[in-house]
Amino acid sequence: LDARRQSIANEIAKLSADAVPMEKMESISGYLDDWENVSFEDKRQVVDALITVIRATNEKVEIEWKI
Repeated sequence: LDARRQSIANEIAKLSADAVPMEKMESISGYLDDWENVSFEDKRQVVDALITVIRATNEKVEIEWKI
């Protein structure tokens, strides 16, 4: 069962990575090189491109990535 779950998780990750166009990934990597000097709005756009959802509780933070 764990192997099946891991296989499905890997497939989801692959499909999610395919959903982000390569041009977008190249643009994002340019921002990461100079992250400290990137404007807040540009940082927000990068985060929007990389993250599907963030769930936060008192005990933990979960980040669901698009890649």
